Formats: sequence, structure tokens, C-alpha cells
Amino acid sequence: MERARLMHLDPLPSQRVALLAGDDIEVLMPAYTDDFIKSILRSTKVIAMVGASGNEMRPSFFAMKYLLAKGFLIHPVNPSLAGKEILGRTVYASLKDVPAPVDMVDIFRGAEAAPGIVRQALAEKDRLGLKTVWMQLGVVCEEAAELAREAGLNVVMDRCPKIEWGRLSGEIGWMGVSRNVIDNRKPLLYGKGGSLKR
Repeated sequence: MERARLMHLDPLPSQRVALLAGDDIEVLMPAYTDDFIKSILRSTKVIAMVGASGNEMRPSFFAMKYLLAKGFLIHPVNPSLAGKEILGRTVYASLKDVPAPVDMVDIFRGAEAAPGIVRQALAEKDRLGLKTVWMQLGVVCEEAAELAREAGLNVVMDRCPKIEWGRLSGEIGWMGVSRNVIDNRKPLLYGKGGSLKR
């Protein structure tokens, strides 16, 4: 695969990276500045996680567990588990049932479900005080992103807040993984680390 090159389709912070796959097929991937991601993670306290799972083998389960350990308040949303608990947190059937405030809606569903979830989020935007729609790894939906942007929300696609927190706080570097951030500060205590210090 050849090196990635930036396609300036949107102004920062949401550029697209075009990767040349085999046979010169370009795949546009969202790209965001570290400052943009940091600003969202620093200002977010409460997350509604749509598609949260009680199955500890599912990515949504360990993402939720990690984010709870970092001090975020998580409201899991899953109609099939409504009224039950995941990691001690009550599960809600839909965003209309989630108590306010909510800073971010984190979508752990496929791209085909994203527009409907964003429409639900926009219906509750003012009540919740919503600021961000975040779509997980592998979830890229321009229709959903455009709906959210038109409503004045921050949009992140194809990223995981767990991974971004670990990368930007320095924790991922403790495992020998390059986090692509130069920071001469030693990471602070586990929950307060690196360049994400609030």
C-alpha cells in the first residue's frame, strides 16, 4: 500500500485521508487533529453509549469499562437490555429515556443505523445539552455526520474514545506502542495522564 495523502474535502478538524488500496482505489477515511480530539475528551463528562453490550467479550463492554475507570459517567443504551445493568449502570431503551445531561452520544452500531441514532439524538439535543456525536471504529456515515454538523454538533467517525484517551494520555505508550505524540511530561496518575490533563 502506498503512503496516505490528505484530501482537503472539509476544513480542519475533519479532513479525509485517502488511502490508495489495490488497483488505485481510493478509500476516504476521516482524519482529525489531536487538538480537536483532546478538546472533545476534555469537555466530555457524560456519554450515552448506544449499542452497549453486557457481553464482556464485546468491544463496547471493555470500552465502557475503561471509560468508567477514567471518570466518565456512561449511560448504556440497548433496547434488548433496558432496565438491566451493565457494569453497575442502568441500561436505557433509547436516547429519549436517558437522563440529562449528556455531552456525547457514542455510536456502537453499524453505519446503517447511524442516521436513525443521530436523528434520535437531535430530537433530544436541547434536553440533554448534547455537544458531540462519536461513531466508533469502522463506523463512517456521511449522512449521519452531516445531520449532526448541521445541528452544530462536533462529529467524530471511525475512532474509539477509549483508544484516543489511551493514546493522548500516554497510557498506550506504557505498552510500547507509539502514540504519535511528542510529550516530555511524565504521565500523571493513571486516571489523569499526559496531554489530556483537565
